[in-house]
Amino acid sequence: MDWGNVTAEDLIEALREVDWSSPPRPLPEFFSRFTVPRSYSKWNSRLKCNLYYYRTNYFIMIVFILGMGFLRRPLAIVAAMLTALTIALLNDSFAGTFSEKVTRTVRQFSPHLAAKMRPPLTPVIRGRPSAKRAIYICGQPRWLFVFVFSSVSFLLWFVSCGLLTVLWSLAVGYLAMIAHASFRTPNLKARLNTFREEFRAVWRNYSEL
Repeated sequence: MDWGNVTAEDLIEALREVDWSSPPRPLPEFFSRFTVPRSYSKWNSRLKCNLYYYRTNYFIMIVFILGMGFLRRPLAIVAAMLTALTIALLNDSFAGTFSEKVTRTVRQFSPHLAAKMRPPLTPVIRGRPSAKRAIYICGQPRWLFVFVFSSVSFLLWFVSCGLLTVLWSLAVGYLAMIAHASFRTPNLKARLNTFREEFRAVWRNYSEL
């Protein structure tokens, strides 16, 4: 993939649809080799490639920095966890896995309630879905869970008086992420992983026909 031709919208869409269940990259690989990009195009391509390849590492790093900033504020830690969960639910794969695990847990106590948590069926016309598949969590639209979790997390941030701290923590986390993605030299694993993700996307689109 030529990452220089990938727009920010394409990168966000790819991060939303990609499978986040894979474990983070090992630390020796994460801190392996750093070089200064020779041009703006090289930096732009490297930044997008590393953001996609080390996405799980960056997510854990930002959550860790948030947690370190609120060790003495339990409510702020809960707010950070809810914020991380809200962001993770924006990913299709994570939202589906989260819904499946919650439904499976509820089924052990109330099978009747678990049956109501199934997502509605998508109408099919001539072998193809009539519209882009909507994401449901426990039978409800995803936006409802995102709205509730984000509202509760914002309320906890306000109650714990940690809004300024969370802004500083997020600033430090994002600066560390951009700095690492800018200077970490993409390796062969990153390129092979990109080709594999491209093949999976093409195969998934082919199987839906």
